[in-house]
Amino acid sequence: MPQTVLLAEDDRAIRHALERALTLEGYEVTAVADGVEALAQAHRTPPDVLLLDVMMPGIDGLQVCRVLRAEGDRTPILMLTALVETADRIAGLDAGADDYVVKPFDVEEVFARLRALLRRTSAVPAGGGTGPDTGTARDLQLSDRQLEAAGIRMDLQARRAWRGRRELELTRTEFELLELLVRNAGIVLDHSTIYDRIWGYDFGPGSKNLAVYVGYLRRKLDEPGAPQLIHTVRGVGYVLRED
Repeated sequence: MPQTVLLAEDDRAIRHALERALTLEGYEVTAVADGVEALAQAHRTPPDVLLLDVMMPGIDGLQVCRVLRAEGDRTPILMLTALVETADRIAGLDAGADDYVVKPFDVEEVFARLRALLRRTSAVPAGGGTGPDTGTARDLQLSDRQLEAAGIRMDLQARRAWRGRRELELTRTEFELLELLVRNAGIVLDHSTIYDRIWGYDFGPGSKNLAVYVGYLRRKLDEPGAPQLIHTVRGVGYVLRED
């Protein structure tokens, strides 16, 4: 069965071009022109992934995200945005979006990000296999549901996380990134490994995508007077540890 995409974009030319490209890529696409139609369609026939323009008349993409997340809908959401300021990206992530593409975009990047979101949605966290996340750090506890290290506790099935007693409000991407770091607590993960595990695609040395998401996650983890948990290893990558 083809995977289903709900596309909401008020610009007719962009909407038709994306609908055609996605269909040729093998997706089953439902394309609508505004947020009201997007919510109605999502309620009527839930898609595998949503592709939402941020700026739409009436109910915009951010409001669509907020409504669906408030209803408990965890369908992955990729935002299309012409807004490039960090504050705008934060607003989208806080609304519940999982990733974003900045206009003008290359359609191949849209495909890559959709594939990554859909892989992560269908993936079942595993404790075995090969690669960095099979290592057992000194303070790591791992089961099929619970993950704990450096004062962070995660419930993988419920997709909830805490630092101490404080629950963290995380987007899907932030949760996946934190899970990878917790699984490998004390191990330095290089940029390409993190890109591959989280996005399934290395955006190259000029991309600031990873640094932006690490910044979002740090802001949610950090507490006054408490040690910083995510450390930058310059020129290499990132590591989770308590200093």
